[in-house]
Amino acid sequence: MSKTVAFIGLGHMGGPMAGNLVKAGHHVLGHDLVPAAVETATGTGVGPASSAARAVAEAEVVISMLPAGRHVLGLYDDILAAARPGTLFVDCSTIDVADARMAHERAAAAGMRCLDAPVSGGVIGAEAATLTFMAGGGENEFTEARPLLEVMGKKAVHCGGPGAGQAAKICNNMILGISMIAVSEAFVLGESLGLSHQALYDVASTASGQCWALSVNCPVPGPVPASPANCDYRPGFAASLMAKDLGLAANAARAGGVRAELGLRAAELYAAYAEQVGAAEDFSGIVRTIRNHDGGRP
Repeated sequence: MSKTVAFIGLGHMGGPMAGNLVKAGHHVLGHDLVPAAVETATGTGVGPASSAARAVAEAEVVISMLPAGRHVLGLYDDILAAARPGTLFVDCSTIDVADARMAHERAAAAGMRCLDAPVSGGVIGAEAATLTFMAGGGENEFTEARPLLEVMGKKAVHCGGPGAGQAAKICNNMILGISMIAVSEAFVLGESLGLSHQALYDVASTASGQCWALSVNCPVPGPVPASPANCDYRPGFAASLMAKDLGLAANAARAGGVRAELGLRAAELYAAYAEQVGAAEDFSGIVRTIRNHDGGRP
């Protein structure tokens, strides 16, 4: 059944996601603070809204994809009063668990319903509609949102109550960040031992070293033609976003007294990488800082 959807945040992730909803027959009104993002989304059939409040006024579902928790909470402060009572708010941003729970509370206080539903899969997944959604909130809200999530992705998992989707996301990305560093170190070690990239890939991709960081987002050119390594590390999933997600995981680990030595170290490495040479690169580009370690690199 077709829905009227307001989509707030039409960047590299949100734009393609909104376009896929249009392809599936939904009426989508979009808003972004960047005019170029709105123009690009309009080309996929998204209707432009002059403000976020105008976008949500007639919407049955409001989907947001924003950089950080403060942006989500600020958006909710601005638009909750403009939405119809009972509107379902689905936030697909990756934010702190505490901020996600606060967003649920503010939505409920305004008479709305809410779901936190961050995604995994990067820009490639957003464009190809192969994202994985990790949802936190009520069963009824998840059931209502699921048909929309499945248009934008290949899998949607209900992880629990408010904030559970964000908890699953930061745990997943801690695994990803650690594994990308491990795969990168293995390739650099292989180089030093005279092993070709292809030989290592052919072995590890069919043995116990197999993982997403190797088989889909391989950090060296050649073995996986679609990986960012073959395009000078042009971002699919930017290093700055990985640094943000690992920072959230590190904060949660510290707050919970969890001994996460590799997660904390990965957060340090990616923070340094994103602040220096990796600012505009895919997170797999960290292989170059490992290979070319010097005083100016992490």
